[in-house]
Amino acid sequence: MWDKHVCNGRVYRMTDEEIQSYVLEILGQNISTTYITCPNAKKKSLAVKMPILVIVLKNLNKYFSFEVQILDDQNLKRRFHASTCQTATVVKPFACMMPMKLDEGWNQVQFDLADFTRRAYGTTYIETVKLSIHANCRLRRVYFCDRIYSEDELPRDYKLYLPLHPISSSSSRIHHHHHQQSRAITDGKTSSNR
Repeated sequence: MWDKHVCNGRVYRMTDEEIQSYVLEILGQNISTTYITCPNAKKKSLAVKMPILVIVLKNLNKYFSFEVQILDDQNLKRRFHASTCQTATVVKPFACMMPMKLDEGWNQVQFDLADFTRRAYGTTYIETVKLSIHANCRLRRVYFCDRIYSEDELPRDYKLYLPLHPISSSSSRIHHHHHQQSRAITDGKTSSNR
C-alpha cells in the first residue's frame, strides 16, 4: 500500500524505547527527497471519504513535513502541505502550504481536511486522493476518522502508549496537550501538538 522514496536518507522499522513499540523512522538530509507515500504507484487514489487525518509521530528536532492531496466538490485535486520549515501560509489555486509546530517528543497531529478545504478554497471536501509523509520523524500511526475522538474513545491500537516505567510529569503533559490539540484544530490552526 505504501511506497518509499529515499535519497540521502533512510526509512526503516525500529523499536522506540520511550513507548516500547515498533515505529517507522524516516530520516533524510532533504525533506523533499525522503518520504513514504500512499497509495503506491499501482493505485490512482486512496478514495478515503473520512475527513480527519491523524498522524502520531515523534519530533526528531529536524525539519519535517507531510502532504495530503484531496478531491473537492468542483472535481479539483488540491494539495495541503504542512511543514516545520514553512513560516507563513500560502494559498495557491491547487496547493496550500502552511507552517506546523511540533512539541518535543511525541505528537498527535489531527488535520481536519473538510475544514481546511472550506477555509482555503470555499469548496467541499469529497475524498483524500494521496498522502505523503516526509523526513524527519518516527511514525507510530496514521489513520483517518469521521470526527476527532477523545483518547478514551480510541481503540487500543490507535492510542500512543507511554513507557512501562512511570513518568508522572510526561503523563500529565501529554494529556494536557491532547486537549490543546483539539482546540487548535477547531480554531483552524495547523499546529496540533501532543
